Amino acid sequence: MRLYVIRHTHAGHRSSWAGPDDLRPLSTKGRRQAEAIADHLASAGIDRLVSSDSVRCVQSLEPLSQRLGVPVELDRRLREGAAGEDALDLAGELRKEHAAAALCSHGDVIPDMLRILKATTARFKDPLQWPKASTWVLTWDDGRWTRARYIPPPQL
Repeated sequence: MRLYVIRHTHAGHRSSWAGPDDLRPLSTKGRRQAEAIADHLASAGIDRLVSSDSVRCVQSLEPLSQRLGVPVELDRRLREGAAGEDALDLAGELRKEHAAAALCSHGDVIPDMLRILKATTARFKDPLQWPKASTWVLTWDDGRWTRARYIPPPQL
């Protein structure tokens, strides 16, 4: 199983948004990044998309959702402030049913997930990093997460 863990694309600065942060939408740059990610992952065999319920995460997966004809599901275990263990529980559930899935989360949840995997089972080909619009590809094999590979944000 391959799991694509995507950090949401650019959504402007938190300080310049007047509303609740979970309603902050993607910027024009973020929408272009989301389209580029969809172009890259459209042929990856993904059959399930799960996102934090923050608007910027959902919008980051919408172009891929449209290309694949797969809805974006919401899961609070991917919300900003959620524990990496909880996000990995979700990942474990997905790996039982799918050959490939994609998650979209935040800059606090993703590093927590990665640190847990690095300390336990997975071999990392690349240094830990998680800028906006980046993707980590996690591979499940032989009953555990075995590999993690980094895909940088798309070049626009």
